[in-house]
Amino acid sequence: MSLKIFNTLTRSKEEFIPLVPGEAKMYVCGVTVYDVCHIGHARSAVVFDVIYRYLLYKGYNVTYVRNYTDVDDKIIQKANEEGISCEKVAEQYMKAFDADMSSLGILRPTVEPRATVHIPQMIALVKALESAGYAYDTSESVYFSVRRFQPYGRLSGQDMDQMESGVRVEPGEHKADPLDFALWKKSKPGEPRWDSPWGDGRPGWHIECSAMSSFYLGQPFDIHGGGKDLIFPHHENEIAQSEAAVGKPFVRYWIHNGWVTREGAKMSKSLGNFTTIRDALKIYHPEVLRFFFLSSNYRNDFDFTDRGARDARLGLERMARALADIDEATENTPEESHPSTAAEKDLLDFVEALPLRFEQAMDDDFNTALVLSYLHEAVRRVNRFMSEEEITPSARWVLRRARETLVGLGNVMGLFQQDPGLFLEDLRLKDKEAISMDEAEIVRLVAERSDARTRKDWKTADAIRNRLLERGIVLEDVSQGTTWRRKLDA
Repeated sequence: MSLKIFNTLTRSKEEFIPLVPGEAKMYVCGVTVYDVCHIGHARSAVVFDVIYRYLLYKGYNVTYVRNYTDVDDKIIQKANEEGISCEKVAEQYMKAFDADMSSLGILRPTVEPRATVHIPQMIALVKALESAGYAYDTSESVYFSVRRFQPYGRLSGQDMDQMESGVRVEPGEHKADPLDFALWKKSKPGEPRWDSPWGDGRPGWHIECSAMSSFYLGQPFDIHGGGKDLIFPHHENEIAQSEAAVGKPFVRYWIHNGWVTREGAKMSKSLGNFTTIRDALKIYHPEVLRFFFLSSNYRNDFDFTDRGARDARLGLERMARALADIDEATENTPEESHPSTAAEKDLLDFVEALPLRFEQAMDDDFNTALVLSYLHEAVRRVNRFMSEEEITPSARWVLRRARETLVGLGNVMGLFQQDPGLFLEDLRLKDKEAISMDEAEIVRLVAERSDARTRKDWKTADAIRNRLLERGIVLEDVSQGTTWRRKLDA
């Protein structure tokens, strides 16, 4: 089986053939560290985390680079507003980002470079562009001459005349052409600055990623990723300056994830329609968010709704409960066995076919939604088996095989990182934090209802259930008794 990736550059799925057999080199644009991140950033992080995990699963030696932009107009503005240095602003929000990523179970990339550490590489790249005739110096910036780079627009599918109609020249800019972009910005009072052949100043945004990616991965390299909002102008400009400077292709495969939206509008800080990662994690378990994001094709826009998050929680909770039930049923499992009934053989056959189906789905441009449907199907089969079959030693062995397969494949998605019992307990803790009713009172009412059900006093049992439901508490009758959880709004 071969992995196929939808390449934004060619607008088609292509077989992934790395430049060096057995190796995969990937660069993903990181965040500008001027504020805490929202769940749009979380979705992008989860998408590329799963791609990273799957490349590792496929056996590639992966070099994964994700940068921090720690010099930028927004950082300067934040520093001026708070009366602190740009360095302090960047450090504060880099730490916040790292904490958010850790909470979401995101693997650390191989390298996490900071833009300000790579100023020499950026200056060298600008000098190369100047020598090649693609850069020109003005009194306020060094610019890239876009019209000199004829292939400009391949990635976004636009021609230069279309682009120019939507470009506005800012006051004080001395561009020769509205399409040209800044490679090096000359210093203004109160801004961070570095020495350069063009005077003190700081790098333009686009030059950062070209310099850092080629420094760590060479040129060309295999995969460049980011949100689709970066296709133009950021990634278009990266291609232009990198290829103009070096004279050879920049990147083989371009991967872009869709936006997170609220009621159809892109989630962004400028629109004020965002939810920060830390606020979302007060309500949802991090694996619930991950499960929710993976339920949709990564290239599509993703509408974040409370109902969708609720459904994701219920689906993941059902899986964790099945794993917990297997753990309870397979305490004394023989090390070696084989199925002894037709039902055991059917379940084992399904389980042993699951890794192949998983790979076929993931090889088709990382089809995580299909993978989750396979996991749901596996859990349904396990639950039916446990409810209908005698749990003999051979049945325990089959169930243990099922658990190992489910958890192993789930781990590639970043799921099932916790013991299922601890995961379910974490959900209960979040429920307790979100309700006003005392837990002891809930437990007492659940016990009263159980007693009423034993006496077949259905009227009293239903009255207690409805009373708790009015307080936002849902009861669920399972084989081990009755559990409760917070009602998640539709």
